[in-house]
Amino acid sequence: MTADVRPVVPPETAPAGVPLSLLDLATVRGDQRIGEALGQSVELAQTAEAQGFTRVWYAEHHNMPGIASSATAVLLAHVAAHTERIRVGSGGVMLPNHSPLVVAEQFGTLAELHPGRVDLGLGRAPGTDQRTLQALRRSPEAADRFPQDVLELQGYLRGESRMPGIDAYPGRGTDVPLWILGSSAFGANLAAQLGLGYAFASHFAPQMLEHAARLYREHFTPTDALDAPHFIAAANVVVADTDEEAQRLWEATRRSRVRMFLGRGRHLTEDELDMLMDSPAGEQVLGMLRHTAVGTPDVVRAWLDDFAARVEADELIVTAAAVDHPARVRTLELLGEHVIRR
Repeated sequence: MTADVRPVVPPETAPAGVPLSLLDLATVRGDQRIGEALGQSVELAQTAEAQGFTRVWYAEHHNMPGIASSATAVLLAHVAAHTERIRVGSGGVMLPNHSPLVVAEQFGTLAELHPGRVDLGLGRAPGTDQRTLQALRRSPEAADRFPQDVLELQGYLRGESRMPGIDAYPGRGTDVPLWILGSSAFGANLAAQLGLGYAFASHFAPQMLEHAARLYREHFTPTDALDAPHFIAAANVVVADTDEEAQRLWEATRRSRVRMFLGRGRHLTEDELDMLMDSPAGEQVLGMLRHTAVGTPDVVRAWLDDFAARVEADELIVTAAAVDHPARVRTLELLGEHVIRR
């Protein structure tokens, strides 16, 4: 499996790029302390801010030892307090896991503490496995109420509650921008119908990207919240000063991804991992990384320009996919220098 690298456009003819944002997976490496991993997320956010990224988002996951963003609103508060300008948000909060009122109170609090900097991306997936759903006390039909819950949440944040006699304090009147996140036609159609921004999880679910982007644009209904569609496409990036270093980092990323998904907590020898990499299950895991830009800054810039044009993205949100933290920081620095400030 190789990354979906497109022909390079010479830098002098490349079109101006779309805004670039960061999706930080708040990754915990091996036996790393979670506190250390969260400190690295703060450093990534500060680097992204210094390099001119538009926003940094974190996703809600549960019962995953390698991801530290389960308490998403708490992490956002910490990152926002250690940055100054960059927008911070959820990419996203899994709304069926919570009551709309509680989410409105949490993000209303964030908006009062950091005015004009908070985004609220919403998903309807569980963000975990079926057994963990029981621990979350999530009902089986919760996802079916997602559209109604989005409207209820929007009402609380606008100060136009749909529940008589109930308001969100804090939250009322903050009008935190809502985004629908998804990887299928459902999210695209819902975002278009409600006139909200839409972000597609193409960094791990590439199959329906172009179809969902087209549906969203064709059916978008302007509203007071958004008068024109705003589509964000996600991609993985591995950028280094040399192609040899980028390819080395990319191979380590591929092996780490297969180990995480197929190792099931076991210690795998390198030979065992090699076998998994070449197995049908391994190919399926690696297929999730289809939309990945790998190489030197000029190569990655050309890939991102082509990717954004192909799906008519208004913005790209990228994951710094390298396994080690210094390489992720360097990725953001190179993107800032060669893509954002071209």
